[in-house]
Parts: sequence; C-alpha cells; structure tokens
Amino acid sequence: MTKKILVACGAGIATSTVVMDRIERLLKENQIDAEAKQIKIVEASSLQDEADLIVSTTILPTSYKIPAIVAISYITGVGMEETDAEILSYLR
Repeated sequence: MTKKILVACGAGIATSTVVMDRIERLLKENQIDAEAKQIKIVEASSLQDEADLIVSTTILPTSYKIPAIVAISYITGVGMEETDAEILSYLR
C-alpha cells in the first residue's frame, strides 16, 4: 500500500520544494512505496486523514492524528541523517 506524505511549509512553495527533493530521493534510495504532496502548513489539519506522515519546515501549529516531523535540518544541513532515519521509521 502506498504511503502518503504531506510536505508542508508556510506558503507551500519555497522550503517545501527543498524537502520534497530530499524525500523523493530518500524514498527511491530505500525503495519505499510512497508519494509526497506539497502543502501549506495551514492545510495539514484538513488533509491529515488522507496521509500517513507530515513533514514540515515550520513550527507545527497544532497536534495531528498522524506523526508529524519538523524537518528544518533539510534547510540548515545539520542533522539531516537523523531526520532521514525518523522519516523512514514511520514509513517502513
């Protein structure tokens, strides 16, 4: 079954694009059957029922029914491997 990931940032354009690239490579390299969708963080609450994981580059404004990860490491370059491992742990 294909997993679904919501990739969120403030506007759903800039930093989420960087994270999308990283996640798509991560999925391919680890042969994970998943698809990612870019969104604005304000859309996460209404879309969470359609997804398995939220990956955000901004502070999460609320709690969610599904796992949610703040992936600022993909922007700063610090701790990226740990974020990769956390994402993979939710998708395997």
